[in-house]
Amino acid sequence: MSKTSIKVTSKKLDLQECYNFVTHDSCGGIAAFVGTVRNDTQGKEVTQLDFSTYKPMAIKEIQKIADLALEKFKIERIAIHHAEGMLQIGEVPVIITASGKHRKAAFDACQFAIDTLKETVPIWKKEHFSDGEVWVNAHP
Repeated sequence: MSKTSIKVTSKKLDLQECYNFVTHDSCGGIAAFVGTVRNDTQGKEVTQLDFSTYKPMAIKEIQKIADLALEKFKIERIAIHHAEGMLQIGEVPVIITASGKHRKAAFDACQFAIDTLKETVPIWKKEHFSDGEVWVNAHP
């Protein structure tokens, strides 16, 4: 069985799917990071977010992050799933789960994965406000 589950999808992300993937008898700790769409940024009211991807490259880069996390941290499995398309307040654009013999490795792997994903993966976010919209970071 693979030690990684990578997904970029326009379908609703499933925390239980990610949790089930990383569950393993040798692991005493499972950590999860769930990113949600919040209703404000820098004092402005956000109405929704739109995630655009270059999907083949995004999947390739996310796989690199997962492989590196397996090397760097003493984890057994990792799942990294990211949404694309329009998401409303409270919806989930990203889920990362990791399992390890001990909790620290799982926590560290999740933090490494989300930090690296935000820096290196070609997924762009457009924030929509009641009075306009803006691309965050880069433009597709």
